[in-house]
Amino acid sequence: MRLGIIGCGSIGGELAEAADGMTEVKRIYLVDLNGKAADALASKLNKAVAVRSIEQELYHCDLVIEAANQAAAREIVPKVVGRGVDIMIMSVGALVDDDYRNSVYETARNTGARILVPSGALCGTDGLSSASVGRIDEVLLTTTKSPDSLVGVPYLKEKGIDITKVSEPTVIYDGYAREAVKLFPKNINVAAAVSIMGVGFDRTKVKIILDPKTRSNSHELIVRGEFGDMISKTNNVPSPSNPSTSHLAALSAISALKRIIRNDWVGI
Repeated sequence: MRLGIIGCGSIGGELAEAADGMTEVKRIYLVDLNGKAADALASKLNKAVAVRSIEQELYHCDLVIEAANQAAAREIVPKVVGRGVDIMIMSVGALVDDDYRNSVYETARNTGARILVPSGALCGTDGLSSASVGRIDEVLLTTTKSPDSLVGVPYLKEKGIDITKVSEPTVIYDGYAREAVKLFPKNINVAAAVSIMGVGFDRTKVKIILDPKTRSNSHELIVRGEFGDMISKTNNVPSPSNPSTSHLAALSAISALKRIIRNDWVGI
């Protein structure tokens, strides 16, 4: 297998290092807006080469993995699936726009490309996916974040919320997934995955809590429907290199890649 990885940050870096050790992976093409980051990562690996554009390498790739940001995902996904190449999307919030998402899905159906979204930093998505075959009455995602993971969020500045002065757990957002994904593009991609798998962006409730005493990023998923009810809670250790990202997100991408390579879909 030949991979293209877009984004050489915490997730892309961990994924590239893991892929470099997989015998089935023959070549890894690395792309980052910061060319030096791609060069530095490639220099540490045996099978990787830094390139300036993944588009030029699509005819080489069996799978492209987006691990950059929503803007990069929105730009590259149509180009990749348009060439009939499979793509794994980590910044799944890029699919929040209904017209865009439907257009990408339609293109993928026509070209035979697959759009793959790992479970990321959240457990319980398997149950949600199963429940969605029947009637779902309610989906509530409550995310608790540390101050370090929310540095520089424009929405908080607009609301006059100084994260350094919050002394107790405080709800900083309470609404629905469509707005949450747009306001917190680097922090709440799990809400996008939950929405797509469940009842949609306009019915998925999202609550974000800032807790100055926590050092983890936790997610509690509550689903109620004709199947019964489900509560799943995940307490994540932040990525060592990026406090905004949970370490489990990178592990889920690595796990997904292994399953793709093995064609192993136990628990799908």
